[in-house]
Amino acid sequence: MDLMALKDTPPWDWPEGAGRMFLDLLRDDQAPESDRLLAAELAGDFTVINDELVDALLAILRSGAQSETLRGKAAISLGPVLEHADTQGFEDPDEVPITERTFHTIQQSLRTLYTDAGVPKEVRRRILEASVRAPQGWHQDAVRAAYGSGDEAWRLTAVFCMRYVRGFERQILEALGSQNADIHYEAVCAAGNWGVDAAWPHIAALVTSKRTDKPLLLAAIDAVAGIRPQEAPEILGDLTDSDDEDLVEAVYEAMAMAEGLSHEDGEDDDAIFR
Repeated sequence: MDLMALKDTPPWDWPEGAGRMFLDLLRDDQAPESDRLLAAELAGDFTVINDELVDALLAILRSGAQSETLRGKAAISLGPVLEHADTQGFEDPDEVPITERTFHTIQQSLRTLYTDAGVPKEVRRRILEASVRAPQGWHQDAVRAAYGSGDEAWRLTAVFCMRYVRGFERQILEALGSQNADIHYEAVCAAGNWGVDAAWPHIAALVTSKRTDKPLLLAAIDAVAGIRPQEAPEILGDLTDSDDEDLVEAVYEAMAMAEGLSHEDGEDDDAIFR
């Protein structure tokens, strides 16, 4: 089984035993760093992630003998399953690839490591970025401290986290004016996720401008649906004629999402008058 081939293969087409190969690489300190990095990245996919792989990722994350890059990659790979488990709950075990006990172990381990000043900065950043996928009470203070630290890297992490943690509308609006392209991008994503209406003029301008680069434009298209779903068809309509298939697909997905959100809003309004 070729590791690089798996990277270029859709996870649902991975052969049986892919997860075991990732596990063996994660546990093998003598394996090439590049292979272990890729194994850590792929191990977080829902088709393979399980309690054993989580344990292996946490073991790497806890080990000061491992490189910062590998520890950071291990942390980030825990994020998707944290979010899924937090959203789904554990009433139906078949819906979640890890046990509830493992879920809580991840949360506790990430918090403990984040508060350890001996853990390198870049690893702590990745820990915070992963842990907010299942928000807890301590996250607001951590995100607020990161944003106000004066450190550009921590500020980027903070704005990323604002996509998942409530209570930062003012900071999101401020970050929309950042000259740092990465922070700007994360602020657009956060504004869309929380439906920050005050961000609408900025988001609308990005969508209608011909100078907005593609990644930022895709984020702005998605944000349109979250902020003013009723206006999505009007502002996004012209983009359906684009020659870029990615943009057209993003527009149709955003409009479908907007339609669903508009329908929900209509139901809520009807409930008020019943």
